[in-house]
Order: sequence, then C-alpha cells, then structure tokens
Amino acid sequence: MKISTKGRYGLRAVIDLVLHSNGEHVSLINIAERQDISKNYLEQVFSTLRKAGIVKSVKGAQGGYVLAKKASSIFVGDILRALEGNLSVVGEGTQIETNRIEKCIKKNIWDKIDQQINIVIDNMSLEDLINEYKKDKESLMYFI
Repeated sequence: MKISTKGRYGLRAVIDLVLHSNGEHVSLINIAERQDISKNYLEQVFSTLRKAGIVKSVKGAQGGYVLAKKASSIFVGDILRALEGNLSVVGEGTQIETNRIEKCIKKNIWDKIDQQINIVIDNMSLEDLINEYKKDKESLMYFI
C-alpha cells in the first residue's frame, strides 16, 4: 500500500485547517498558499472530504471550510479512507481464493499488516496530531 498524493496532501490540508480555523472558516486559497498545494487540487480533495462528512463548506466572501465534527472525533483513518478508499496492502484477487499458498500468506502476513495499519490510523485523532505538532514545534524553539 502506498498513500497517494491525494491522501498525503489531504491530511496536511485538514491539519492546516484545524491549526488556522480558530472557530472560523478557512479559505482553500490560504491553505493552498501555506501548504504549497494547488488550489484546484485542494478543491477536489475538499469536495471528497465534504461528501464524507469530515468538513463543512460555506460559500461567499466570508466562506471557506471548517471541520464537520470536533477534531477529537475525526481520525486519520477517516480521512485516508475517504480520500484513498481501501487501505489494504494487497488488493483483493481471485487467485487468493484458489491458491493455498497465497491464502496462507494473506492470512499470516497481509491481513496482519492491514490490522496494524488500521490500529494506528484508527486510534490517532486530528486532535492527537495537532497536539503532537504543537509539542514538536515547541521542542524546536531556541532560547538565547
């Protein structure tokens, strides 16, 4: 499994949204500038995230995006699955059903890798990521 640009940029953009919203709507152009991502590309990403119920949009001069729920109740897995679809390391194939060796490998390797990936992404909320970001940012501050 490889997370595409859509998943990586989408996760970055949502974190940026949380960091800069302060309870107000954030425009895609501002996120695009801060994250050096095309606004047109972000429009596609946020359209998908809106349909998945992760963000809400408001049109107009004061419009933009906000989270649809609290950051503590949105998980990395929610975002990645909305943008990437199935996150399995091996796609489903008909050969798995008939090949006993492949069945064994799937059960003992691929399924276990998938399970561990899901544990990580389904237990890391946006709030957790924001807290880690802030902690990392503070540790980089130098005092003279």
